[in-house]
Amino acid sequence: MEKPWHLYLMAVLYILAGLNHFRKPKFYEKIIPPFIPYKNYTNELVGFLEILFGIYLFIPMFSNLAAWSIIGLLVIIFPANIYMTINKKASLGIPTWILLLRLPLQFILIYWAYQYT
Repeated sequence: MEKPWHLYLMAVLYILAGLNHFRKPKFYEKIIPPFIPYKNYTNELVGFLEILFGIYLFIPMFSNLAAWSIIGLLVIIFPANIYMTINKKASLGIPTWILLLRLPLQFILIYWAYQYT
């Protein structure tokens, strides 16, 4: 059975987001909360996982596992979104109101991934 087009859209978005972790590592390292050590390694790991899970979404036998893994990853990285919202340096100059709107976006992304579990 063919998967819906929006599954493939999600897969491409995660692959591109993961690649961006390697293109602009300093951007992502700034938003990693201070209680998380090894910022460079953490950034690369998250980028790698986003790419991996995005690729796995294309493979029918792994797409369910990939969707669950994306949900887990979104939960794990949520503290970075909170940190970015409450810390001026981590906000990267993005207005607070936009960062506050971004927080519920995580739940929308979780719901989107849940559609493929």
